[in-house]
Amino acid sequence: MAKAPVQRMSQLMAKTLRDDPADAEVLSHKLLVRAGYVRRTAAGIWSWLPLGKKVLANVERIVREEMDAIGAQEVLLPALLPREPYDATGRWDEYGPELFRLQDRKGGDYLLGPTHEEIFTLIVKDQASSYKDLPVILYQIQHKYRDEARPRAGILRGREFLMKDSYSFDTEDEGLAQSYALHRQAYQKVFERLGLDYRICAATAGAMGGSKSEEFLAPAGAGEDTFADCPNCDFAANTEAISYELKTVDGSGVPAAEEIPTPDTPTIETLAASLGVPASATLKNLLVKVDGEIVAVGVPGDREVDLGKVEAHFAPAAVEMVTEADFVGRPDLVRGYVGPQGLEKVRYIADPRVAPGTAWITGANKEHTHAKNVVAGRDFEVGEYVDVVVVQEGDPCPACGTGLKLDRAIEIGHIFQLGRKYADALKLDVLGQNGKPVRLTMGSYGIGVSRAVAALAEQTADDKGLCWPAEVAPADVHVVAAGKALQTELALDVSDKLAAAGLRVLVDDRAGVSPGVKFTDSELMGVPQILVAGRRSAEGVLELKDRRTGEREELTVEEAIARLTATTA
Repeated sequence: MAKAPVQRMSQLMAKTLRDDPADAEVLSHKLLVRAGYVRRTAAGIWSWLPLGKKVLANVERIVREEMDAIGAQEVLLPALLPREPYDATGRWDEYGPELFRLQDRKGGDYLLGPTHEEIFTLIVKDQASSYKDLPVILYQIQHKYRDEARPRAGILRGREFLMKDSYSFDTEDEGLAQSYALHRQAYQKVFERLGLDYRICAATAGAMGGSKSEEFLAPAGAGEDTFADCPNCDFAANTEAISYELKTVDGSGVPAAEEIPTPDTPTIETLAASLGVPASATLKNLLVKVDGEIVAVGVPGDREVDLGKVEAHFAPAAVEMVTEADFVGRPDLVRGYVGPQGLEKVRYIADPRVAPGTAWITGANKEHTHAKNVVAGRDFEVGEYVDVVVVQEGDPCPACGTGLKLDRAIEIGHIFQLGRKYADALKLDVLGQNGKPVRLTMGSYGIGVSRAVAALAEQTADDKGLCWPAEVAPADVHVVAAGKALQTELALDVSDKLAAAGLRVLVDDRAGVSPGVKFTDSELMGVPQILVAGRRSAEGVLELKDRRTGEREELTVEEAIARLTATTA
């Protein structure tokens, strides 16, 4: 076995900090900076120091091994990309302000790649001419760029981040399903090897396009995604992807709609209090603008509209809230008293809870006036049903009806069946078995490599610091010389022997640093095993501590080497 180099902390470019960074909001941000793994270069831009780079490289290695295992071929494409392919697919405009756009000295338009569907498509168009060249899966591990408006949470939400993105190309939809299944299985192996707790959740495709989509989410309080988990069945989904069946009810017995005076009740709360009814009996009508056109969104009064769902439904169109100016010259739109009945020149969409036959109290499109017994399908028509409410804890599971549980999570992976969106835009064809052109179908699959590091820190850290799983840790063992010359000599000697046995060793041989600081740093840095040359060094006895469990054991040098070698084998 090749000898691994010993990393001496007296020579290590990593300064630990006692206090949390002033701008740190989440645990991973605090600890990765304090432990000397990363440093902020600018807002949303991070530098990886030696220990952090080792962890990042270990995550890369695991991802690469599992991608290679399914027959994927690694490439490396440029991060600086021309505008033209993104114009062809429409994403130059669809991405909006999050896309880093720039020009060269000649005025040519370029972008920093957020994802590489277009470029991979063109690579295959250049390289594949026949069905015999397929199927193929290509991948890369490369930096991506998004101009986040508010970069936050350290490396969790940055403007530059490291990602594995892969793409499958097949001649038939059945082949795409197989490529998708291969990636799904590979991702499960990756995250299990990384030691992450994760859930596979149904998701929306968003700006990526395509049909089937699933996210791999790591539950963590710092997560920006909310997912729903059913305690009774295997249903799990990002709340943005949850949909409910439209169920018509019998509204034939509801009396005719009737206007009622409701002075000074422009909100659901004031209306419900005035009439002595629950908010759930009222119909809320939120007005938004979609590419400048006013659209009304109807939901039960006790629910909130999920603007993310509205934006996803109308993408790539721009969605914004109406303003006071939008009511000028529109007598059919009475602020605070809008109802779906009698609306003119306004598109009306509603949540499935506003099903045909349901009766509501809603605005009468007159000042200080509402209407009761307003029945969907009788008194007004819904142009389109879209799941647009914010999902709440206890909402029924779409699969079995049990109350859903909600949790926060970090998105660590996402897989898409793109279909032919990009192949159509860029005319990706090969000759089929019958000699005629065949339009290829694609899949897109991403893993946030740098995000996985942050997710691991969030899930595994304790009150003392980081606590890395063995396969991603920057070293197998952290050897600590308590301070005296004899202890340092023993620490360096055992470090050399452990390295000769094939272990990755970090040794704290710093002079002039107190034992207390060294012990604190060893726990902060989170290497799985800590070996201390302390008070019994003269006897050749060391103390081995398990970083995660805190269990301690005194061992001779030979016993320690045997134990650690067996543990890391």
